[in-house]
Amino acid sequence: MFQEAALPDRFALAAAVGFRAVEIQAPYSEPAELLAARIQAAQLEAVLINTPVALAAIPGEEHAFRAGMETALEYARTLNCRQIHCLAGRTNDLAAESTFVENVRWAADQAASQDVRIMLEPLNTIDNPGYFLTSSVQTRRIIDHVARPNVRMQYDCYHMQIMEGRLADTIAAQLEVIGHVQISGVPGRFEPDAEQEINYPYILSMLDELGFDGWVGCEYRPRAGTLAGLEWARPYGIGNEIAMEDEGNNR
Repeated sequence: MFQEAALPDRFALAAAVGFRAVEIQAPYSEPAELLAARIQAAQLEAVLINTPVALAAIPGEEHAFRAGMETALEYARTLNCRQIHCLAGRTNDLAAESTFVENVRWAADQAASQDVRIMLEPLNTIDNPGYFLTSSVQTRRIIDHVARPNVRMQYDCYHMQIMEGRLADTIAAQLEVIGHVQISGVPGRFEPDAEQEINYPYILSMLDELGFDGWVGCEYRPRAGTLAGLEWARPYGIGNEIAMEDEGNNR
């Protein structure tokens, strides 16, 4: 979202329409200090970044993975961000799961001193052919094997609708380990509105009823610009500033 602006300028735009927090998928193109200053000026919270490399499940890449995780932890420290998505990578190596478990354990131990959680996100194989982590059940099994309290599941409804369906049942079954939720429309990964197949008002209400206390991230591609696509979010207090401005212009 807010791809209309350069990365450092997106935070003020997000705050202006009512967002209280931001995910930054790839912050590494900009100095962490600059991003931290812009986030603070916008009175936002940085809640999630990705690792700079997708290597956690790939045997033989342990050194590169750890170097990338150290960079991610440095950014997380500066941004005061408490969650890092640990990208597994694409592999069908028989040793992938054991490699992933050991790398995630190491990452979780390094992150613990910063009170940072390591997030594991299963992705769909249509958009990400060959990706190692592809289901909520597989992710839960690995989290159990890792056995670290600061490792949680990052549940992206877009990916899981494609791979599993039955979102309500799956979320309820895995809620204990879900630390972050992401939403977008299926098909197309556009706005999570009525023009797609997932009933998000139901899903979001269900999360409230279940007592989910994490963030819900809007990870979608606007069809025709970020601001033009925020109509769906007005019931949740996002985009109302735009509505008020439009009403004023129409008077």
